[in-house]
Formats: sequence, structure tokens, C-alpha cells
Amino acid sequence: MTQQASPTASFAPAELYTQVLQFYAHQMGLLDERQADSWADTFAEDAVFQEAARMDPLLGRPAIRASARASVERAAASGLQVRHWIGMLQVRPGPNGTVDTRCYALAMRTPKGGELELFASVVCADHLVPTRGGWMVRHRDLTHDGFAPA
Repeated sequence: MTQQASPTASFAPAELYTQVLQFYAHQMGLLDERQADSWADTFAEDAVFQEAARMDPLLGRPAIRASARASVERAAASGLQVRHWIGMLQVRPGPNGTVDTRCYALAMRTPKGGELELFASVVCADHLVPTRGGWMVRHRDLTHDGFAPA
């Protein structure tokens, strides 16, 4: 009878998991508070942001910054408060302190005086690189639920 590996063998240590979870809470909070420039600064200078259901890949922090600014401005002009929630976070340590993550993310918006609307449910897969201050996203790939690529 062969011995199988423990299902927890590939789990990240609790301290690393908590650090990554705090990174996401900080990052999503920046976007939700309409701090597009600070949010973009959580991406590496050469980062790639892929969201095939909505747009061509964004290549580099300047493109990510411009897209975030436009999104924040649209929401503000429409009187919408946008919120992001992540859950089911998986954290896998990689070489040289890098981390690969996978989580479910929900994007919600609420018009002033209106009701909450859930407008996106995605799987978010990130490749994070360590920095002195914590983490930076090198590559983000968002896959929308129900999206079927052509």
C-alpha cells in the first residue's frame, strides 16, 4: 500500500497566507476608495493585466494606471460606489520569494440611494513578486464566470 501525500503539503504557511491576504485587502481597498494611482503602484513596472472578457491585455504599469483612472472616473461620474471582495484564496510559494495565487473575486456597485448590484464574478490568478514593502503583482489574469473565449 502506497502512502499518499498530505492534502495540506502544498499549503502556504499561515504567516505567508496572512501577508498575502492583507496585501489583497489593501490593494482592493485602494481601488474601492478611488485611489487609482496608488492601486496601480501595487503592480510591477512591467506587469501584465489580462481580462479577456473585457479588453486586450494591459502591458506595463502606465497602461494599468490609465485604465484604473478611467474606471474610477466612470464610477464617480455615474454616482456609483464600487466594492471588491475576494475569497477562497489559494497561496502557493514559488522560487525566489514569489507567490502564485488564485481566488474568487466579486465586483459590486451601488448607486447613491440604490441597491447593491453584483456585476462581475471572476477567478483571479496572480503572480506576486516580493518587495521591501510586501508584494507587487507581476501578472494578473481575470477569468469571468460564463465567459467563453472565441
